[in-house]
Amino acid sequence: MSEEKMRQIDRLANLGTLSAGVAHEIKNSLTAVKTFIDLLLQKAEDREMAEVVARELKRIDLLAGQILRFSVPKPPSYETVRVHEALDHCLRLLQHQIGEKAISLATDFRANPDAVEGDAAQLQQVCMNLLLNALEAMSAGGTLAVSTALAEEKTGRCVRVEVRDTGIGISPENLSQVFRPFFTTKKNGTGLGLAISQRIIHAHRGSIEVGSEFAKGSTFTVRLPASRHGKAHDKQGNRR
Repeated sequence: MSEEKMRQIDRLANLGTLSAGVAHEIKNSLTAVKTFIDLLLQKAEDREMAEVVARELKRIDLLAGQILRFSVPKPPSYETVRVHEALDHCLRLLQHQIGEKAISLATDFRANPDAVEGDAAQLQQVCMNLLLNALEAMSAGGTLAVSTALAEEKTGRCVRVEVRDTGIGISPENLSQVFRPFFTTKKNGTGLGLAISQRIIHAHRGSIEVGSEFAKGSTFTVRLPASRHGKAHDKQGNRR
């Protein structure tokens, strides 16, 4: 490993330690402030301003939590995860947003079996993040396409998941930056969602990549090692 690469790794490690410490202190301080705001809301003293402050505190707390998860990631707790079940669950949760924006949803789940070994909560977090990003990138009347397939890679068989949108796309100069921590083009974005997703997928020995055409849309592709214990299912979900 080159000396420059070692220095970069050392800088990232120091940044992670510093970020975790700062996030931890922020969350501790927010506890007292939140208690005070809750009391104001109960007494209905300047309720409108108290609600604004409470909303912003919630956003800061969310950001601090994301920094902690990125800086000190929780090791995956492995179990057999059905990718289609995780995707279906996320799509049900997002049903309102999809309908509200009149987004056309197209699913093509061909991976059979669709089992991978991993942490169900973490993999669901990745699915939710990719789907939310796709929805946020589109105006009303766009198309969200979610597909799965089995693929043979050099490292063995994998389950491939693709999330495609017809949104604004990513400019060429930003395409290589999307997984960089704290990089964002969103007005209220934290720049940690995709960075955390990439870390989770890499911890599961998988890969995540993006392709995009500006003003035409983006496609995020996730590959995860297929479970050796997975069994094929028919269209009704019964094992064969």
